[in-house]
Amino acid sequence: MKKIRLALLSGGVSSEREVSLNSGNQVFESLDKEKYDIKRYDPKFDLAKLVTDAPDIDAALIILHGPFGEDGTVQGLLDLLDIPYQGAGVLGSALAMNKLIAKRLYRQAGIPTPDYICISIQHPDPDPQKVKDLGFPLVVKPVCAGSSVGMSIVPNEKELPAAIEKGFQNDDTLILEQYIKGTELTCGVLGNQEIEALPVIEIIPGEGHEFFDYHAKYVAGATDEICPARIDEQTTQKVHQLAVEAHRTLCLKGYSRTDMLLKDGQLYVLETNTIPGMTATSLFPQSAAKAGYEFGVLMDKLIELAIEENKRTNLRRAQ
Repeated sequence: MKKIRLALLSGGVSSEREVSLNSGNQVFESLDKEKYDIKRYDPKFDLAKLVTDAPDIDAALIILHGPFGEDGTVQGLLDLLDIPYQGAGVLGSALAMNKLIAKRLYRQAGIPTPDYICISIQHPDPDPQKVKDLGFPLVVKPVCAGSSVGMSIVPNEKELPAAIEKGFQNDDTLILEQYIKGTELTCGVLGNQEIEALPVIEIIPGEGHEFFDYHAKYVAGATDEICPARIDEQTTQKVHQLAVEAHRTLCLKGYSRTDMLLKDGQLYVLETNTIPGMTATSLFPQSAAKAGYEFGVLMDKLIELAIEENKRTNLRRAQ
């Protein structure tokens, strides 16, 4: 059996570089070396080599997070090189990466999401009345940063300027969002034409973490993650429905993971991740394993979906 020539992309130039490298290492170890001939590329250094090697690459696994990895830029390059890759294309990647655009699309699709306002570095002072309408505490988050980088929960008006300054260190546009104290849930989906919702995970940030921040996400033992979540069947079905709706609303492919809050029986969608983390503590692999996709099997499935979608796209172009 001929091996699939696989490009594994990890590293990159975003603030999540180290997480990406860690994920890439774990993915590399999990891949069946009898099935794949794997070459690794770090986009920070190896883009020219990737372009040169493109004719000899059958598929790529993008294990990159944040800007210049999860935002459609690398996806566009791979499209030009006609290299299949897992997950969302240029459009879906860009839409999901921009939390402001994603929230607007959620609203248009009838997907519940917390109230918010937007400020920019050109107009950094939020309207006092709009801030009052949101109330305190509120959440400040950069529009295009991942893994909760630059995010703050602001307890009162006095601490808002410092949170805004912190946010602007990571992006020139910020969302000020209604704070909802509820149960944190996340739900992955998998598939191209037929989309399978995976078991829901309940996230309980550990002591010292107000929310599921960068440290809580990537340090083993910093959070409790319960899968399946301790919610009733009706709520589970609603979470599944919203995860699939969010995936489709943002024009995603292959897989994604949508984060939500549950309060008083009401669900609120926060954001959708197009390249969920693949470390030992990552949520998507935990959920997939509960559904019968052990880590290596999950990688096989993502590569299979990537090649399938590329063939379908090329067939449409040829017609």
